[in-house]
Amino acid sequence: MITVKTYGDRENFKGFKVEGHALFDDPGKDVICAAVSILTINTINAIDEFARGEKMEISTDEDRGIIECRFTDHRPGRDTMLLIDTFLLGIRGIEKEYGREYLRLESEI
Repeated sequence: MITVKTYGDRENFKGFKVEGHALFDDPGKDVICAAVSILTINTINAIDEFARGEKMEISTDEDRGIIECRFTDHRPGRDTMLLIDTFLLGIRGIEKEYGREYLRLESEI
């Protein structure tokens, strides 16, 4: 199962962590893992590209299926929070469509 955790709240958002593997299908065919990976990586890339000035620390562990994004120095700006909200909208949609046995959003902002 993939878990998505957020750190902090809307007023003091610190970041998020995506961990695990959905095991919905064989590797390379797992649409849930692919969708979550695309949402996660695209969100991080979009923040880096469009919300310039945000300081992030990214850590990964491919074997364990971990991508973690932590914001440093200050609360993320309005553009970053819009991108985070969009990321969480996509995660909630996948969770609703395929079920919490494959993907679980454990905390929300």
